[in-house]
Amino acid sequence: MVGIDTILNVFRGQRRSDKAKAVVTGAGSGIGRSFALELARRGGDVICADISMERANETVALIDQLPTGKGHAVQCDVSDRTAIELLAKQSQEIFGGAPTLVINNAGVGIGGKPVGDIGFEDWDWALGINLWGVVYGCEVFTPLLREAGKGGIINVASAAGFAAAPSMAAYNVSKAGVMSLSETLAAELDGTDVAVTVLCPTFVKTNVFTDGRITPGSMSLSQQLARWTGLSADNVAARTLDAHDGGRLYVVPQLDATVIWHLKRHFPALYVRGAGLLGRVLPKD
Repeated sequence: MVGIDTILNVFRGQRRSDKAKAVVTGAGSGIGRSFALELARRGGDVICADISMERANETVALIDQLPTGKGHAVQCDVSDRTAIELLAKQSQEIFGGAPTLVINNAGVGIGGKPVGDIGFEDWDWALGINLWGVVYGCEVFTPLLREAGKGGIINVASAAGFAAAPSMAAYNVSKAGVMSLSETLAAELDGTDVAVTVLCPTFVKTNVFTDGRITPGSMSLSQQLARWTGLSADNVAARTLDAHDGGRLYVVPQLDATVIWHLKRHFPALYVRGAGLLGRVLPKD
């Protein structure tokens, strides 16, 4: 069942992402910056939140060059619950009410070590940003959207959330958690005018490899694969917003991710054996 606003928007030709009052975390670079710019192109008022105020300001400067849209730079460490609560308060002050779209995008890359060698510091770091950052974003902003009676949440996960590749446990677990949270939230908000979408890409051409904690061998391979098969962040952001407008829960934008999805669902034992073999032959250090 869909709400009356959704039905009316179809007839009016309006999209959920048009003229959105949006909060985007990790908006200082990569997919987050692309989300912010695309929303501005669609006439949106966008809070560009990032742990780096310099990068957030750079994104706002790019928005200022566009003929439509407006940007606001806000510093926010998504692994800090208090910072997310402050971000929600700031968004209400800037927008004069609740946001209409929240994109929990901020994330970091980590990989190259097997379980037992990762270390708890890296586990805490990865889960604190990739998983808890999204948990905080959903827990804090969902009541605002629910009370407003409309809006949307886009959570950025990864194909790693279902691919479970070796030597990427911390990253895999964080993204699998984001997927599960998104599915649960979508079920809880079913029948309302608050939509949920989870993005699950494979390789996207961003700085996640150089900014993360990835061993040299794994980083080199990831960078090569991103160059050969990766989509641009702009492409991924636009396709995800279009899918969100259409009410889709899952966005799996690349063919390789779709193939992995079906292989694991239909041939789980064979998939695990294949992933194990791949993990033994690929470079790590």
